[in-house]
Amino acid sequence: MSPRDAKPAWATQGPALSIDALGKKCPMPIIMLAERIGEVPIGDVVEVLADDPATRTDVPAWCGLKSHEFLGAADIAEATGWAFRVRRSY
Repeated sequence: MSPRDAKPAWATQGPALSIDALGKKCPMPIIMLAERIGEVPIGDVVEVLADDPATRTDVPAWCGLKSHEFLGAADIAEATGWAFRVRRSY
């Protein structure tokens, strides 16, 4: 495997919390993330599973507004949708 093919650490390590927002429409995935991010310690990663296309822009925008670190998104292997990873900053 070349360095270009290597997955980032956030994509291979399990999150501290996974939120299943599959089937939920905007703004529910963001509301669920906002309600639950405080359940993990600062520096830990929260994963949001979502299939609403709006989430692809909503999660990074929310992270910017709330000063949490958006780590990225990956396709979900078992379903249609994405796994978004966010590191809690405060």
